Amino acid sequence: MSDPPASLSQHAQFERYRSYLLLLARLQLDKRWQQRIDPSDLVQQTLLDGQAKWHQMGTENAELAAWLRKALSNNLADAIRKLQTAKRNIGRERLLNDALDASSAALASLLGQEQTSVGQRAVRNEDLVRLAEALAQLPEPQREAIVLHHLQGASLKETARSLGRTDPAVAGLLHRGLRRLRELMLSRAAD
Repeated sequence: MSDPPASLSQHAQFERYRSYLLLLARLQLDKRWQQRIDPSDLVQQTLLDGQAKWHQMGTENAELAAWLRKALSNNLADAIRKLQTAKRNIGRERLLNDALDASSAALASLLGQEQTSVGQRAVRNEDLVRLAEALAQLPEPQREAIVLHHLQGASLKETARSLGRTDPAVAGLLHRGLRRLRELMLSRAAD
C-alpha cells in the first residue's frame, strides 16, 4: 500500500526548507565529489522523500527539520556510496550526520543562537531557514566569502586564496555581504 500524497500546504511546508538544505548539502560536499554530485539533486530527493513519508514525521518544525537533515545525510551517503561502489560504511554515515549537525550549529552561531528547549529549537529552525534563503539571495562572491569564512571556519587568508582575491577584497565582500544579510533577515522578520 502506498503512502497518501502530500497536500499543497504540506508541499509548501517542505519547500520552505529547500534553501536551508541546499546550503547544508553544499557545505558537506567534499571538493572531490562536487563535480560528480549535484547538491540540488540531493535536496530534491530529500524533499521528495519527506513528502512521501510526511505522515511519519511530527508536525513540529524542529522535528521536520531534524528529519530532513537526517534524510539529506542519508541521500548524501547513498550518492557517495554509489560513486565509490564500496561496501556500506556506517562510520562514514555517522561522520556525515555529525558534519551536517556541525553545519547547522555553524549556521546557528551566525545567528547568535543556542539550542535549548523544543520551542526554542523550532524558532531556531525557522531562523535557519530564513538565513539560508537570505544567503541564497546574496551575490555569489559575497555568499561564497560568508560560507567559507563564517560557516566553514576558513581564515581571511584562506578565504582570499580560495576565492582568488586579495585579503582586503575579501574583507569588503564579507562586510558588504553581512550587512546585506542583516538587511534581508530584518526584512524577513518584519514580514
